[in-house]
Amino acid sequence: MAHLSYVNVFAKDVVALSGFYQRVFGFPEIEAIRSPIFRGLDTGKSSLGFNALDAYELLHLAEFSDTRGAKFLLNIDVDSKDDVDRMVPVALEAGATLVKPPYVTYYNWYQSVLLDPEGNVFRINFMM
Repeated sequence: MAHLSYVNVFAKDVVALSGFYQRVFGFPEIEAIRSPIFRGLDTGKSSLGFNALDAYELLHLAEFSDTRGAKFLLNIDVDSKDDVDRMVPVALEAGATLVKPPYVTYYNWYQSVLLDPEGNVFRINFMM
């Protein structure tokens, strides 16, 4: 069966953006795969990668490099509603922007919607 191994984010500053997710969620860096244009974090079930903008050319994606708007949504699951409430201020202090404060969704998740320091959308979720 196939499985998701990585979600990679193109980042203006791979060190700063990967550091943001390390500070907020405690994801450790996978130092063995570190390079000048890449950082990887172990999320426990899969990995989160950060590619420098140089990777557009490396991957033959240069024509797509100035795509604008929200093109993906990272979902970070936590263990409790209290964890959502605790982590939102941590994310804000680390440079996130609050889009929607914690709330109960119609599908019975407790979540908050934020933007990371480079404007990428992410949610902190607890599935009730």
